[in-house]
This record gives sequence, structure tokens and C-alpha cells, in this order.
Amino acid sequence: MITFRRLITSFLLAAGLGTGLAMGAEAKTLVFCSEGSPETISPPLAITGTAMDAARPMFNNLVEFARGSTELRPALAESWTISEDGLGYTFKLRPGVRFHSNEAFTPSRNFDASDVVFSLARQWKEDHPFHAVGGGQFDYFVDMGMPDLIAGIEAVDAMTVRITLTRPEAPFLADLALPFNAILSAEYADAMLAAGTPEKLDLEPIGTGPFAFADFRKNIAIRYRAFDAYWRGRQPIDTLVFSITPTPAARMTKLTAGECHVSAFPSPGDVAEIKRDPNLRLMSLSGFNIGYLAMNTERPPFDDVRVRRALNLAIDRKAILDEIFAGTGMAAKNPLPPVLWAYDDTVADIPYDPGEARRLFEEAGINEGLEADLWYMPVNRPYNPNGRRMAEMIAADLEPLGVRLDLKTADWDIYRQTLQDGETTLSLYGWTGDNGDPDNFMHTLLSCTAARKGGNNIARWCDRSFENLVTEAKVSADQSERKRLYDEAQAVFRDQLPWVPIAHSVFLAATRAEVKNFVMDPLGYYQFEGVDLE
Repeated sequence: MITFRRLITSFLLAAGLGTGLAMGAEAKTLVFCSEGSPETISPPLAITGTAMDAARPMFNNLVEFARGSTELRPALAESWTISEDGLGYTFKLRPGVRFHSNEAFTPSRNFDASDVVFSLARQWKEDHPFHAVGGGQFDYFVDMGMPDLIAGIEAVDAMTVRITLTRPEAPFLADLALPFNAILSAEYADAMLAAGTPEKLDLEPIGTGPFAFADFRKNIAIRYRAFDAYWRGRQPIDTLVFSITPTPAARMTKLTAGECHVSAFPSPGDVAEIKRDPNLRLMSLSGFNIGYLAMNTERPPFDDVRVRRALNLAIDRKAILDEIFAGTGMAAKNPLPPVLWAYDDTVADIPYDPGEARRLFEEAGINEGLEADLWYMPVNRPYNPNGRRMAEMIAADLEPLGVRLDLKTADWDIYRQTLQDGETTLSLYGWTGDNGDPDNFMHTLLSCTAARKGGNNIARWCDRSFENLVTEAKVSADQSERKRLYDEAQAVFRDQLPWVPIAHSVFLAATRAEVKNFVMDPLGYYQFEGVDLE
């Protein structure tokens, strides 16, 4: 029988050819059991947390969140100034930062302003030589409203960049810390374009991060090697492996056997076992997330608010929380998580009231029931630990209303694309905040801008009163005024209910006892800079 450890060893040896990585007995390899195969390993193309986790080891941003917090700190930019009108951001860049190399490319210079201009302009300008490379879909950039927000990007000199905005934007600095704004190598892009292989920019990434790309085998593993010239210093581990392991049970088995050192998203049902095992460590944080059932409001009868309200009343959230979350979740009523400063707890809870749901169906003229597709997630997340079971419970709750559901799913990348292309009627999805700002939920998930093919507003809900409130909140620098606007927007959401908000969860991580310096990310990412093995 071929063991997982032998498979990983063979993978490392095969993928390590030509990388210059020493594979001696003293080398340290940390294996992370990730929950899915990423749709990309290039940050501007990433839209899921799986892909952002996979891209993060290789890249840096101008600014970043300090480990374990949402506090912004300098990264590739040593400092910055903001103009009095809030429209101009000038960044002084960090000198002496080096890029990775690979078999096809060796950098001739250090990081400078041209790399910043390239990385942002590629997503911003449709006539940019690399805009169409990789498909030309920079969904996160678009959903965050960046194309209309940016007025100009210029290199003032080799180590200074100025970004000009069309309007003040309260979360702009935090947005620059998100993975889609990672800094790529303009020189590498030029070299690959000249070689006739521009796609390598995204398939074999070059960054400035703590780890360099070594190999990616879809649905199997991703391997990275420590970057000797990293500007913060070389990492204590030599090789980082993402072992793609979709099921929680398989991840738990590998973790217990010592075949991986860190496991993504342990099942709530495994918590007690992890706590009992002296070789394992359980970590938890209040979740910065929301799990929900989206209703496609462009498809009748879900364009009728009475039908949407009826579904909200017919679903027993408590039963879902008790069975699926096992004490790691709380019922949701808002699109914002309770740990966020803009959360409005005065919004009324959504009761479980099948009788009122039936009355609303009759009022809406649905007397003979209806049929619909319900898509459930093929991967587990803290906000949805068991997509299949949740779908089954929702189907059972809606059956007395005469709602007959056809349960469907697909591989994660196809699933995500199907939802974002508006090809589903009912779909289970969720979100973990990326930047610590309410805009990342309210605008990214529910704005009219995001209600498009490829956008994150999978309910296709466009409410102009909601849109005006969240857009006004983006431009205000006064947090109390932003809170007032977001309170009003949450009231609009509660009235119109394009989703069935289901749960906010605790974020869990499990590690082997020999893992040192692993810090949980409040935004739900798995980061390995500075992590060591005893």
C-alpha cells in the first residue's frame, strides 16, 4: 500500500528538480491539508479564499494586515501620505526588495514603481497588454468598484507611486492589502510576452513573498520553496506543501497520523477528538463571516419579496445550527457578522413560522407549489460545515410549502463560476470578510455593481435605495456617519431579504503540537510566514 507520506515525498522529489532546493535530512517540510483545489494561484484572478490562500505565500502588497489582526502596516510601501481631499495617495516604496526567479526568468533589478503600476493597471485598463491574459476577468477588482474608483496610477520616480481616486474611499488602504492587489513583476511579464508565453505570469507566478512557486498539480498538491532573499529574512521551513484534501474526515485522518501539520476547517464534530489528542492543538476565533442561501431575484417567483420572505420563515435555523454547527455557530439575521462595528443588533430576528410562510405563498398566488434547483457547496467552510446536509434540511423544511427542490453541486471552481454567472435559482454560499470593513460585505456581495455575470452578488439583487446607502458609506471618513448609513442599509436588506441568512460561525484551525508560531487570521486565511516545526 502506498502511503500518503510516500506520495508526498515522491511529489517533492519530482517537483524539486531544477529548483536548487536541498532535500537532505535536515530540510523542513510543512504540509498544510487544504480543503480544495484553487481556481488559480495568481492573486488578481483569485476570487475564493482557497485561491487567495494558495497565492498568498508568493506575494506581498503595498500594505498588509499585521499577523493575527486587521491592523494595517507597511509592506512593500514603507510609508504613505494622503491628500487633504482624500483623493491622492502617495507611497514611498521599500528599497532592496528582490523578486523570485525560475527556470525561464532571472530578474535583473529589484522591485520598483513600475511593478506597482503594472500590477494595478493590468486590472484597471482594458487596453493593457496583459488585461486579456488569463481571461481578462478580474472579478474581485470589479466587485470592489475599483475601475470607477481609480483616476490615475503613476510612477513619480523609481521608488514613489501616486494613486489618484475619483472620489474619497474610506476602505481604500485596506483594499490595497487584499490579495487581488498583490504586486507582480513587470519585468517577468515583459520577458514572458517576448517569449510568446504571457500566460506564465499567472501559471508560474513570480512575486516577492516568503515562498517561491515550485509546482502545482491540480487536485493533488501545490509546492513552494523558501525564498533565500526574502526581504524580511529566510523562512524557518524549507518547503511548504498544500496537500489538497477536500473532505474533513480525510484531513482529520492525515492530521492525526502526522501526514499533515495544519488542517483547514476541521469539522465541528471532530472538536472533542482534537482536544483529547495530546499531539494536536485546536485554535478558534469568532468568525468574520456569513453563510446564506441566495435566491436569484431575476427568476420568478423569487423576484416577489413575499416569496423570499416565505422561504426565510419556513427554514428552521435552530435545527440547522444544532445538527450541522454543533455549537460553533449562531443564527444570522444581517449580511454583516456581529463582530463588525457596523452590525445592527436592533434588526429583528427572523422567526421560524411555517404558517405565515404558507400564507405568504397563497398571497403571492402560489397555490400548487413550485420546483427549483438548489445548489450546495462541495467543500466545507466554517460558515457551512456540511453543504449537502444543509441542503437536505432546507429541502425538508420547504416541502410542506409544496416546494420541490432538485439538489445539485459541482467541483468547487465550476460551482463558484455557475453561481457567479447567474445560472442557479437557489444556492448555498457564504463569505469571510477580507479587509475588516463592512464595505467588503455590503458592497462586494449585494451592490448593483456586483449583480452581473461573474460578480459576487449571486442573488442578482439590485435595490437602488440599498445601493445609494452603501455607496455613500464608502466615501465618508466619519465612522459614526458610516454606521448610520449601514444601519439603514441593513434595514433595507431585512425588508427585502434577497438571501436566507443562516449562520455566523466560529473559525477553527487544527495543528500538530510540533507546529510553532502559527497564528490564526481573523479574516479566515491560512498564512505560513514565520511558521516553524519543532
